[in-house]
Amino acid sequence: MGFWPDEKTLLFYYEMGGFVMLPLLIVSVILWYALAWRLLTIRRSQQEPRVLIEQVGKGRKAYTSITGQAAVLAVESAKASPSRAHLKSRLHEQFLIIRMRLNQHKSLVRTLVAIAPLLGLLGTVDGMIETFDSLGEMALFSQSGGIAGGISKALFTTQMGLVVSIPGLLIGRIIERRQQTIEIQLDQIQDLVCSAKPKAL
Repeated sequence: MGFWPDEKTLLFYYEMGGFVMLPLLIVSVILWYALAWRLLTIRRSQQEPRVLIEQVGKGRKAYTSITGQAAVLAVESAKASPSRAHLKSRLHEQFLIIRMRLNQHKSLVRTLVAIAPLLGLLGTVDGMIETFDSLGEMALFSQSGGIAGGISKALFTTQMGLVVSIPGLLIGRIIERRQQTIEIQLDQIQDLVCSAKPKAL
């Protein structure tokens, strides 16, 4: 038997969790899509902004990182701008678009990370209601429902909500830290290009 559970086991878990399992599954899929998108999009160069600008000035323009692409954009804007004031205004607009791209799906990730444990809690409440209903009916020894089923559902849905939420929270925070570093580097690139002499670029 491998690490991944078989189809019958997955179906058993799905049925045990009750009606909240489908929303939890949808939240999980969307969350990991958003995290993967941000992880692949928010790339920063390992080189310092000053080095990037020097490389772009020497003719290099092929970069996959956001900071590298921003350096290319900044140097080309500096060469095309008639004045420093015009350059600052142009870079502000261009870098604002980059920052908007950095923030894409950020709110979505935070929202889904918050929703997942709440869905688990909803399943917990449903499981406890089932448990108390069973107490009223004296179904003490039922294996598929009753007290055993209600408590199992209550604990399982809470667990599943946390399983979805905790990794999403941790990875989301790591990506946000990377985003903060990139935003600092964008400010450095903008300052370096605006303060440099046109012939130096």
